[in-house]
Amino acid sequence: MPSRALGTSAAALALALALSLSSCGLLPDNGDPDPAPEETADQAQETVAQDLPFTRQGRLFVEDGNDVAFEVVINALESDGEYLMIDVTHNILEPLPGAVTSTSAPIRMVDPLSGEVLRVLENEDNNGEPYGTYFVEGDPFMPTHEGLATPMRRYFPAPSEEVETLTFTGAGLGYVPGVPVTYVDEFTEAPEPNVYDYIDPETWERQELPDEIFYPDDVPESGLDVTADRQSMESFVDSPVSSTTRAGDQETIALHSDNMFEVDEAEPTDEAAETIRQAAASLRENLAEGTEITVIGHTDGTGDDAYNQNLSQERAQAALELLESELGDGFSLSTEGRGSDELLAEEGGDDDEEARARNRRVELFYEVPLDARDSEGEGLDSAQRHVAGPAAYFEEMEPHTTVSDDDIDLNVYPLVRDGAYLFQMVGFQNSTLNDLEADLDGDESALPGSPAQYAEGTMGGFRLEEPDSGLIRYVIRIRTAEDEYEDFADQIHTLSPGEEYLALAVFPAPAADVNEMTLYAGAFGEIPGVPIR
Repeated sequence: MPSRALGTSAAALALALALSLSSCGLLPDNGDPDPAPEETADQAQETVAQDLPFTRQGRLFVEDGNDVAFEVVINALESDGEYLMIDVTHNILEPLPGAVTSTSAPIRMVDPLSGEVLRVLENEDNNGEPYGTYFVEGDPFMPTHEGLATPMRRYFPAPSEEVETLTFTGAGLGYVPGVPVTYVDEFTEAPEPNVYDYIDPETWERQELPDEIFYPDDVPESGLDVTADRQSMESFVDSPVSSTTRAGDQETIALHSDNMFEVDEAEPTDEAAETIRQAAASLRENLAEGTEITVIGHTDGTGDDAYNQNLSQERAQAALELLESELGDGFSLSTEGRGSDELLAEEGGDDDEEARARNRRVELFYEVPLDARDSEGEGLDSAQRHVAGPAAYFEEMEPHTTVSDDDIDLNVYPLVRDGAYLFQMVGFQNSTLNDLEADLDGDESALPGSPAQYAEGTMGGFRLEEPDSGLIRYVIRIRTAEDEYEDFADQIHTLSPGEEYLALAVFPAPAADVNEMTLYAGAFGEIPGVPIR
């Protein structure tokens, strides 16, 4: 049987292959390394669109180690107001024997200003295969054609706003910012398929192929429920007195200090009272009058459920009274107690005392406009959201530095500021003659009592620290369903000798005047002075 292309377990194999763009660099075309100056909210919406096509080359993770070099060209990104269609051309640059399974990150289109994430639409009436190009209906496999360009299409939900550029991530490609969106009444019609004139879909026997080959296109019908395929990015920023989680227009500030509440006590400590006053200043600076704020109380994991529920409600009420005296009458405040149901830090470890103190906390939950800018004043630094314009498409770059862990080198590229986020690209490179697995476990410099915010085996254990403020920025999580999340950080698989495997992790962005960060890269250690482009 002729060789088949990559297959994916969650989507068609062609998706991974066709859209696996490996980033060749992270600098804009003009080579300007300086970050954009502070902008107004309106300026942050301005586009930096460049004309398509965009081209990338790279390597794709596969299960059996038969990694393949390929090239992808992004030809078009069209929106008809209901769906988004990406049209690419892929070229296989190396032989790919046998049927193998892609293990690369899923394809996503991202609005870096709002944090909206769009994933590929799947046809539930067709074995859950993705809408777009296919060979045999309901079959994830497609023929490979080394040296012959193959056009591919995939469909997503349309972005919520009429954005002008989107950012592409995933499939072993990592990161392509600034992909311009063209708004159309109808999608450009795909070429008439000719693949069956040359390849038998039942036997996979093939004749000599033409200069161009085209496949059928499964276009989604109007009116599909795409709610689950339109997701949001959740950011997490941590400081000694507070941590802030933001998903879409919902924000939660967790006030913790070193000891927010003594054991079995409902009244805040003196240190906690000062933290609440700082939170009030931050809310006055960032929220419009009339905003509804819910004060949520928590306990640690000791005690029975009924006792903890009552104690958490009392803590919320005590914090509300202090917050109300600082805020005045311009806001609508309410309380909620959640007992020990939502522990932020894992208890029972070597840092158990710190973890339990961290869990005895109050949280402030509210909604804030997506275009809210960072503020100045005495508020909580962790609660500030920093939004720049979308990043431009880039072509080439050099690593900032290279560090090693045993026989694996980590090429660390400059951070790229894109909208409200920092995109960190790294390259894993095996310096031996044998296959190796990268060690991605967290490092010993994690703060005592700090929350576990990532899944094992991914770059989710990486984090960034601002050198001056000490703020810790954790990897973004994507909310995939109610109380379900996945890291916006690539999983690293078996590394074949010699080749570089590019991978991506995404973080919430700092203020515009921050031009470098310290990267904590798991077993690879602390890497200071990573520049922001």
